Amino acid sequence: MPTLYLVGTPIGNLEDITLRALRILKEAPLAAAEDTRRAKVLFQRHGISTPLVSYHEQGAGGKVAQLLERLRRHDVALITEAGMPSISDPGFGLVRAAIEQGIRVEVIPGPSAVPTAVALSGLPSDRFTFIGFLPRAPGERRRLLESLARQPWTLVAFESPHRVQGALKDIAAILGAERPIAVCRELTKLHEEVFRGTAQEAAERFAAPKGEFTLVIGGAGESAPAAMAEQDVARLVEQFRRSGVAPNEAVGEIARQTGRPRREVYQLWIGKAKGPR
Repeated sequence: MPTLYLVGTPIGNLEDITLRALRILKEAPLAAAEDTRRAKVLFQRHGISTPLVSYHEQGAGGKVAQLLERLRRHDVALITEAGMPSISDPGFGLVRAAIEQGIRVEVIPGPSAVPTAVALSGLPSDRFTFIGFLPRAPGERRRLLESLARQPWTLVAFESPHRVQGALKDIAAILGAERPIAVCRELTKLHEEVFRGTAQEAAERFAAPKGEFTLVIGGAGESAPAAMAEQDVARLVEQFRRSGVAPNEAVGEIARQTGRPRREVYQLWIGKAKGPR
């Protein structure tokens, strides 16, 4: 019986793919991808020559019937732009249609930004709620946040770079300026950044952001972790200075490790750079 394979693919680092995923992608007669340009980069990296067709949100409706017809004859591997297909992704429509048609569906587990961000956040991970992409319209976004304000467990959301500051401001205003949050940017990529602090600090920090964002928000009643004491931060600054790391890179890493705002770390760095007077 032909099978629809849901293949998890890297969320950033192209090495984060399983041997089973590579085998399925090489053996399948056809692969459907949300973004064929990104899929080609992955395929070239790993020597995969399987034919590709596009399956994205704008044309998903018409593609479902075509892919179901293919699935009556042979296997199809479905991949998303990054991570697990069908999770906050147009692949959900194809999966549901395949199940309704009695077509076998099999998951090839792989990377996902959701557990990756939760693990990195330092916030409680025994129970969390994934709410997908926050609504585009500010009013809808605020209403959703208001409905979640009393949730006691960790919240996880995706957000785009051009809307993330507005989202962070709403989180601070509705869930509380001191609500702890981890803002995860470009996970597993070269310029990965994880900011841990309060919602207000995050809103001030990400004024003109770039990249892909996953927000991990502490539940109601969760207190923000105490930032490292200034004298300990100063010692860390001195360690980085002696190591010869570039100032911008060092300041960013120290801010990430200590939970201190980047501007405060920068001021400490400048003070150390000036030396005794």
